[in-house]
Amino acid sequence: MSGKTTVLAFDFGASSGRAVKAVYDGAALSYEEVHRFENCPREKDGRLRWDFSALMDEVRTGLGKAGAVDSIGFDTWGVDFGLLGKNGTLLEDPVHYRDGRTAGMVEQALRTMDARTLYGATGNQIMAINTLFQLLAVKEQAPEVWRRAKRLLFMPDLFIHALCGAQVCERTIASTSQMQDARTGAWDRDVLAAYRIPERLFAPSVPSGTVVGALENGAKVVAVAGHDTQCAVAALPTQARDTAFLSCGTWSLLGCELDAPVLTEKSMRLGLSNELGANGRVNYLKNIIGLWLIQESRRAWRRQGREYSYAELESLALEAAPLRCFIDPDDPAFTPPGDIPARVREYCAATGQYVPQTVGEVMRCIYESLTLKYRFALGRLEAATGRRFAALHVLGGGAKDGLLCRMTADATGLRTAAGPVEATALGNILIQLVALGMLPSIDAGRRLIAKTERVTEYLPGDTAAWDAAHVRYEDLLRRGGKTEK
Repeated sequence: MSGKTTVLAFDFGASSGRAVKAVYDGAALSYEEVHRFENCPREKDGRLRWDFSALMDEVRTGLGKAGAVDSIGFDTWGVDFGLLGKNGTLLEDPVHYRDGRTAGMVEQALRTMDARTLYGATGNQIMAINTLFQLLAVKEQAPEVWRRAKRLLFMPDLFIHALCGAQVCERTIASTSQMQDARTGAWDRDVLAAYRIPERLFAPSVPSGTVVGALENGAKVVAVAGHDTQCAVAALPTQARDTAFLSCGTWSLLGCELDAPVLTEKSMRLGLSNELGANGRVNYLKNIIGLWLIQESRRAWRRQGREYSYAELESLALEAAPLRCFIDPDDPAFTPPGDIPARVREYCAATGQYVPQTVGEVMRCIYESLTLKYRFALGRLEAATGRRFAALHVLGGGAKDGLLCRMTADATGLRTAAGPVEATALGNILIQLVALGMLPSIDAGRRLIAKTERVTEYLPGDTAAWDAAHVRYEDLLRRGGKTEK
């Protein structure tokens, strides 16, 4: 293939999506967002669901706006899926990972296979949102749907199927499921047998960067790294082994790249997860609730008739007194949609702390709690790997939040590099270019990103105050039963 190559990346987040068109001429990469849309889940049939037909309408709109392209690829959030019947039609809209159907499922599942065995097989942090526990909920609560289900497709694979009819299972998205063998990348048959999940339910497995079909206009359909985190890490503009990454969006994924998974009991107790990267390496990481806390707080204030821009919320946080109170972002109270500011105040009151009163105080509490949780997670990552990190690289939407990045540098004491903001879309684009033969490897794409994308550097400031705050924060987590020993 010679001349210019044009690819289209569909990047779906948990609250919005966009289509990004890129042109690569063999030397320079240019790109533009051609379509952006909201991703609005809805209550239907007693469940919180993704509106798949509406999302497909947005995909078609994006394709129309983009015009002629050589290929397309999809990345989304992890763990969620659609179930197809015998004729390949979607049985029902996919259920949102924040739906309450998995309540109690982890405890029930661990009576069949203990946590150490399950973690040792799959390497995933054991979380109620994981695909395994969602499937067990389907079996128990919707037996008719389970009986009719002939194929499970993860969300990015479901978009591929809806466009070109292919049924495949891309490996990076499968690595979020708690059912994939962390060592081989195949389905773990012991796990499937223990929970009576037939292997035939899953489509043929393909590695990231596989061409799996084509549209009527000839555009190739590429199974990129289906998990948005792995697309973001694919665009990490550094090869330094002493750099950790923070993929920061609705969720924060803080981790590092390894050559092999870490499946020890210590790793399990530290709440760390092994996921497969687009380059075949392991992304060893901690899942942390991220900008969801700010996004949902803004929606809560909007429902109360108070409209704030993100810039206004950041400004109000700066005006508030520092380091007065904290939350654990990963406390279950903060997972469901709703009045996050009220839950922040309730958490602070229940833990005997200062209770934030103003919008700025609530925001300051959220910002500081996120950055302290990043420091906490870095400590666990270093404990499990034996590494000492010299820098942290922030990828994605969080890279444009100057307050968050400055606080992260101060809280962690690490040089913090922020950017590219469009890391997820860029990773999607790079993987397509590799699939089309325009780039030789993911590493070559990273070198291209390092030369062309803007990165802002933040150096640590008043680390002494944050060191003292971290002592209080770890004590808070211990008192809440959240510190892994």
